[in-house]
Amino acid sequence: MNEGKIIVYGTNWCLDCFRTKRILDKYKINYQWIDINRDKDAKEFVRDVNHGNLSVPTLVFPDGSTLTEPSGQELRSKLNLG
Repeated sequence: MNEGKIIVYGTNWCLDCFRTKRILDKYKINYQWIDINRDKDAKEFVRDVNHGNLSVPTLVFPDGSTLTEPSGQELRSKLNLG
């Protein structure tokens, strides 16, 4: 599916997206960034996953699970970082 990487769908103006990327970078978590303003298919995927809403960041994990607009603690918990 995504070759073991987390896929992060977001925008370049989203503060929650910056926070998510900062956490992933801090813990050296491998991820792929996709700007939904530059990718029409990605935008539609985010809309579909979030019941019509363009909610970012939307993360897709290698196991197929998703998180939308997670807090820092929610993301750390999902990644078993405490």
